[in-house]
Amino acid sequence: MNNNSPRAGLHNNSSINSSELPLIEGEDYYLENGLFVLTARFLLRRGYCCGNDCRHCPYPKESHE
Repeated sequence: MNNNSPRAGLHNNSSINSSELPLIEGEDYYLENGLFVLTARFLLRRGYCCGNDCRHCPYPKESHE
């Protein structure tokens, strides 16, 4: 899988099933300098903090550690 894909940071135990929830450009992610940036909407729907200090992470800073 290409590491620049919007699903690259998802874990196998993710609460999002890629076949159920297609990503919508502008709502779930946007492109910036050729890279995918996940939005707070997507991160909330995913259901957990991945700990990568995402730009739009909606979870408390304590969950980043």
